[in-house]
Amino acid sequence: MTSTSGNKLTHSQSEASEVERWASLIGGGALVLMGLRQGSLRGVLTALAGGSLIYQGAMKQSTIQQAQEAIGMNKPIKVEKTVTINKPADELYRFWHNFENLPQFMKHLKFVKVYNEKRSHWIANAPLGNSVEWDADILEDRENEFISWASVEGADVDNSGFVRFQKAPGDRGTEVKVVLEYNLPGGALAAAVAKLFGEEPEQQIGDDLRRFKMLMEAGEIATTEGQPTGRR
Repeated sequence: MTSTSGNKLTHSQSEASEVERWASLIGGGALVLMGLRQGSLRGVLTALAGGSLIYQGAMKQSTIQQAQEAIGMNKPIKVEKTVTINKPADELYRFWHNFENLPQFMKHLKFVKVYNEKRSHWIANAPLGNSVEWDADILEDRENEFISWASVEGADVDNSGFVRFQKAPGDRGTEVKVVLEYNLPGGALAAAVAKLFGEEPEQQIGDDLRRFKMLMEAGEIATTEGQPTGRR
C-alpha cells in the first residue's frame, strides 16, 4: 500500500533527478568547451568527461519520460459511452444543448452557468469534498445532431468532448454517444485516487447516461431507494 509519505518521497526524488539532470547537461557542456579550448590530452579527456555527463543527462531525461509514461502521466484520459433512448433526436438535443440542465442527471456536476451561446462555466465534484471549475466554449454545434466543446485556458481540469445524437436502428429512438477527453491534475495517479472515492470517469459517464435515459423516457430518475427525483 502506498503511503502519503511515500508519494512525497517519490516527488522529492523526481525533483532531485531533474536537478541532477540539468546539472549534468550544464556541467557537461562547460567541460566540453573547456577541453576543446585546451587542445591537449588533458583537454581531450576533459571533453570526453563532459560528453559523458551530457550523455548521462540525456539518459536521465529519457528515464524520466519513460517513468511518466509508465504511470500514465502526460496522457489524456479518454472515455466513450453510448446509450439508446426511446425519444427523437431533436428533443434530446434541445435538452442537452442547455448545459444548465446537465446537473439534473450528471451527479458529479454541481453547477453549470451558460454565459452566452458559446461560453459556459462548470463546477464539478472532486475527491475529498473538493470541487474543480472551468470555462468551456462550444466548438461545433449541428442542430439535432452534434455538440462539441473544450475548456478554455486556466481550467482546473483541461477537458474536451462531444455528444452525438443519431437515429437508432429499427426505429428504437436515438443513440446518444458521449466522448470525453481530459487531463486530471497529477495524471493517472489522480485518476486512481478519484476511482477510490467513486469518481472514476468511465463509470461516471455510464451512470450519467443511464440517468439521462430515465429522465427523458420517464420524466424522472429513480434513486437506489426507489424514490423519484429529478423531475423536469
